[in-house]
Amino acid sequence: MALIAKRGSPELLKRVADLTKSRVLVGVPAEDAGRDPEEGEEDGDINNAALAYIHDNGAPEVNIPARPFMRPGIADAESRIAKRFKSGAIKAFKGEKDAVEATFEAVGLMAQVAVRKRIQDGPFVPLAPETLAARLRRGRFGERPLIDTGQLRNSIAYVIRKRGGG
Repeated sequence: MALIAKRGSPELLKRVADLTKSRVLVGVPAEDAGRDPEEGEEDGDINNAALAYIHDNGAPEVNIPARPFMRPGIADAESRIAKRFKSGAIKAFKGEKDAVEATFEAVGLMAQVAVRKRIQDGPFVPLAPETLAARLRRGRFGERPLIDTGQLRNSIAYVIRKRGGG
């Protein structure tokens, strides 16, 4: 790095440093956590962030098995994400001013899509007969775990945050 500092431009050093100053977070941001209440529910009974946590980790005390989708979804895209970070770093080194921001946006979208796809495709522990019966009583016929209204899946998003702050 000292060699680059002597011969490189301050702008190049800034872009390289920018690569380490941000992070991409994937999940249910607070602003997207709300749910439209279903018949018989009070508005705000449970939000998407809580549902994501419960389903991802399970809640044995109420017979909900873990159906992990966050880490496995991101793992599904890990090699593509690594390649995108590498190409973004190369572009930043070559002087492309918007490379860092574009890289974080692309990586966030890749991770978001991968987690949503994992929710859509599983594989997961099948729904219990009681859950299927409850769905039928509400006029729902789907048997896929984690997908009833689609609100949880659609709430998965990404945000780009500066490290060490907001």
